[in-house]
Amino acid sequence: MPRLLLGLVALFLVTLLPLSSVRAEGGASFTSTNPVVAPLEPVVINVNVAGYSGPATLLVFDGRGRGAGSFALELVGGFGAVTVTPRGALGAHWAALFLPSGQQVAAGALYRLDAQTTIRSGVPAFDQLYERVRNFMSAKRLSYALHGQTVAGYRSPDSPLLWLRDHYYQNRAFRYFETDLTSLIEANAAAQNPATGELLDYLPRPEWAIPGKRTPVEADVEYLYAQLVYETWQTTGDTAWMLRLLPSVQKAINYTLTSPERWEPTLGLVKRPFTIDTWDFEYGPTTVDPSTGNPAPRHWLDDQTKWGIFHGDNTGLAAALRVLALMEEQAGQWDLAAQRRQLATDLLVRLNRLSWNGKFYTHHVKLVPFKVPGVDEATQLSLSNALALNRGVLSIDQGRAILAEYQRRLNDPHRTAFAEWYSIDPPFPAGLFGLNGHLGERPGEYVNGGIMPLVGGELARGAFRYGDESYGFDILYRYDELLRRTGATYLWYYPTGGIAPANEFLPTDGWGSSAMFGALIEGAAGVEEAGLTYSAATLSPRWLAAPRDQVTQAYAVARYAASNGYAAYTWRYEPAAKPGNEARLTLEATGSGDTVRLRVLLPPTAKEVRAVLLNGQSVAPQIETLGTSRYVSVNANGPIVKVQVTVR
Repeated sequence: MPRLLLGLVALFLVTLLPLSSVRAEGGASFTSTNPVVAPLEPVVINVNVAGYSGPATLLVFDGRGRGAGSFALELVGGFGAVTVTPRGALGAHWAALFLPSGQQVAAGALYRLDAQTTIRSGVPAFDQLYERVRNFMSAKRLSYALHGQTVAGYRSPDSPLLWLRDHYYQNRAFRYFETDLTSLIEANAAAQNPATGELLDYLPRPEWAIPGKRTPVEADVEYLYAQLVYETWQTTGDTAWMLRLLPSVQKAINYTLTSPERWEPTLGLVKRPFTIDTWDFEYGPTTVDPSTGNPAPRHWLDDQTKWGIFHGDNTGLAAALRVLALMEEQAGQWDLAAQRRQLATDLLVRLNRLSWNGKFYTHHVKLVPFKVPGVDEATQLSLSNALALNRGVLSIDQGRAILAEYQRRLNDPHRTAFAEWYSIDPPFPAGLFGLNGHLGERPGEYVNGGIMPLVGGELARGAFRYGDESYGFDILYRYDELLRRTGATYLWYYPTGGIAPANEFLPTDGWGSSAMFGALIEGAAGVEEAGLTYSAATLSPRWLAAPRDQVTQAYAVARYAASNGYAAYTWRYEPAAKPGNEARLTLEATGSGDTVRLRVLLPPTAKEVRAVLLNGQSVAPQIETLGTSRYVSVNANGPIVKVQVTVR
């Protein structure tokens, strides 16, 4: 178009003016049929240029002033219409209308772009999960006044209190619909021991006269706090807030690294009493709580405590050290950040040497060895192996080995459990962990061998991450069947499928359901954060691998409710008409960020990548291989991104 550059400059200047000062020139106008639109969802724009017939071009700019598309149309007798694909940053979008001469005849507000987290694949098991999880978690949101401030968070299914770990793990889902992400973190920071950096397990609940408390055997609170602060920063993009919390995070991690109750200096690893995975009661029969005189499981530390190294505390600390380094770099603390990264690397080397058995992490390595009767501890597979899959701490070989072990147990002909989502397998014999008669004393109950959706969700997300996509989809299908069977979701199930008594656990487990949703949005849909508020998203649609349905098109949006950060795409697969013909995959993406990495999963039958086009221009194919899965990887700048991959 002649004088197009001049027209773009004019449009930029127009968009700087307040809406009320923009007016159409020469009787020209345009109007969106929808005042509020969704990303990549086409909308019709009606155009009028009085007395004009012929071609015109509508240029659209997003809420950040970036070009979001150029759309040609034809007017007849002064009227025309054009279908526009909304892209780019959320908020008010503007447009300018040009004639072939380069004359700008109209400019002004076009529509408001908004985005809500959405999955549309044509498969109900996937498309309905987000709303189901939101409904489950609405029953888990707890809000009350604490020290004159409102604190809000997501509670445990078995406790009416705000435990930091339960809240953190549910962040996998609630960040897509919750706007108060900071009050619970700030309340924990206010309750932090100023001298040591130690944190509480759960916050006080004043109206019930319940004080906040740290369960002494727990060693995971501080690293979960660091991860929660980092992920909240990712979600909100509020760097000033993160920097205010950074000293608190540093104190917490330094507490773990220096406390004689948390750190084993001879091994350079986190230690804890002999608990079942990350839970809060230790090995031994029911005894008497020294603080109350009541029968209780062992929650405290004394000269009878049996110490050891638990792998989950150490993979969690390594992950926390790495995100802490990112926060410290933002604060300009480059040397300290480098030390954190090196410590994380060294810690994993030591942990792998001590605990990795070639297939998974050994549950608990005792500092003073003793025999646990009735169970082969070398074969015990505990739930933090599944958590490790998504902490960014494993090699590809380790990740695939853990997945293979879970699948081996799933396919064991002697398996009696309805799923392989074990809290621990095999469980401990009855009574070794005394709980004063409560659930968990017997094998197959609670964390002593119960089946947990939170494990299944982490396994599924890890399966997508490590190139075992069909296994990830299989878990999501099976979780859907479980939900449809009962209309509820529980923290744990008996291996035979039974549920705990109704007064013990809520039927709206947010931990497991949020883990499953994380597997859907980050794994199946493949929308992952690589910056702040999706400033650098990674999109890896994996719908081709769904084993029960042939998905040929999908639409996905991931939106953080506490910010304007989002990423969206439409994906389409056109299979070959017959063997030997070409097939095509198309991925069109947009979002609030400046850059995006697209990873297009190839059909397993594809022998050759014939062409890769980025916005119509040929680019060299970059092939990534994970197991037997292959992806074409393309880096692009937003907000207009369209990749087409042709294979044969």
